[in-house]
Amino acid sequence: MTITVQVMEETFPVRGVFRISRGARTETRVVTVSVDDGAKVGRGECVPYAHYGETIDSVIGQIRSANTALAKGSTREDLQAIMPPGAARNAIDCALWDLEAKQTGKRVWELAGLAEPWIKETAFTLSLDEPSAMGLAAKEASDRPLLKIKLAGKDDIERVTAIRSNAPNARLIVDANEGWTPEMVLPFSSKLAELGVSMIEQPLPANNDTILAEIPHPVPLCADESAHTTADIERLKGRYEIVNIKLDKTGGLTEALKFRDAILSANMGVMVGCMLGTSLAMAPAMLIAQNAMFIDLDGPLLLAEDRKPGLCYTNAQIAPPSTQLWG
Repeated sequence: MTITVQVMEETFPVRGVFRISRGARTETRVVTVSVDDGAKVGRGECVPYAHYGETIDSVIGQIRSANTALAKGSTREDLQAIMPPGAARNAIDCALWDLEAKQTGKRVWELAGLAEPWIKETAFTLSLDEPSAMGLAAKEASDRPLLKIKLAGKDDIERVTAIRSNAPNARLIVDANEGWTPEMVLPFSSKLAELGVSMIEQPLPANNDTILAEIPHPVPLCADESAHTTADIERLKGRYEIVNIKLDKTGGLTEALKFRDAILSANMGVMVGCMLGTSLAMAPAMLIAQNAMFIDLDGPLLLAEDRKPGLCYTNAQIAPPSTQLWG
């Protein structure tokens, strides 16, 4: 079977402005891959991330460099050795899963030997802003059961206090995006525990998180930038209680499934997250979401326009993807 690959860049506008500690954006640029066997076409999407040294051009170049191997019949498992983890491998891997589902007439969850996925509840992200503005944003989203709060260090307690006042019934999780210092971890986590925060994501830079094993923290910590693939498990033990799986970091669903099993075997909790992508990027992650403590697959809700057809969101509830979308 000969596989041909097509790759293209697409741009989707963000609803308003999306801010984290490293910057702001008003649009997201994604790379979409189609793999074609002459009869069926599978699709995948990735979001190149500059923080990990990726650009649109570098990711498209990586995908095109894999064309020869795919044309010769390389499989998803072969890609694990041929390509490094990251956005490029993710798009191809997910497209190959989608293609096999179309070739066999089975859903991806059946091919992977998983139980049928069910509707799940996602967090809704409040992007970084001044405390008063974040409080107003929380008031507008106060009917959502789980809010994820982007933080940056300075004024973070004021931010969460304003949000808690305006969304008293919501569960809260926070994401510092590496924006804290070690001296902040204990006092901030103690105060956040009083405010009812359930989880703190990546408080310290990934290259400076060893000290987390020595710092008491009343709120469980979740690794994000520190966690990419199964190879990271041993290093994460003792520092974090939860690990955030993102397919753009693992390099696709194939590695993400192995990573999930390794996290659970290490008695750690699973979170599933996303970059700022469309429903095509979220769809494969719905299979990881079935075993997750926290689900953050709200990318399409943060966009002014999503793909059609996309995932079906009903407030915080996400239904598994249709075959028209993926898998």
